[in-house]
Amino acid sequence: MDLKLIKQLIHLVETSAISSLKVQEGELSIEINKEIAPILTSVSIPDTKQILPSTRTQEQIQVEEPIRKEEKVARNERIVKAPIVGTFYRASSPDAEPYVKEGYPIAKGQTMCIIEAMKVMNEIESEFTGIVKSILIENATPVEYGQDLFIIEV
Repeated sequence: MDLKLIKQLIHLVETSAISSLKVQEGELSIEINKEIAPILTSVSIPDTKQILPSTRTQEQIQVEEPIRKEEKVARNERIVKAPIVGTFYRASSPDAEPYVKEGYPIAKGQTMCIIEAMKVMNEIESEFTGIVKSILIENATPVEYGQDLFIIEV
């Protein structure tokens, strides 16, 4: 296949409705894939006051608290959050010492814990240098993306 033909095939995929093209010529093959953006539609939501009458006044309606209460942190404290969903482990194995303990110093880049996701052990490193003030989650428990794991005093 020559370069001119490859350019024509790329142009064909870019300008058409197809998302994938595979061409084979002898032992040579080329596959061209195009990512298609999702189609967004707008939905109008009717005014709920017209559908369901409310017996509560505006003052009685309160915003519900989030599922997980955020701890208040001081200006010199930083929170380390879970970068992925998985299972939180404080040590590399059940009989090993934990990576960090409350009250101990921590350096930027130092491993703080492991989060296992899809059988892959992901070492989570500190973004801060300071003292580990709190460990907010128990060992071997599931964590969500963005969940608070540690409070570091900087």
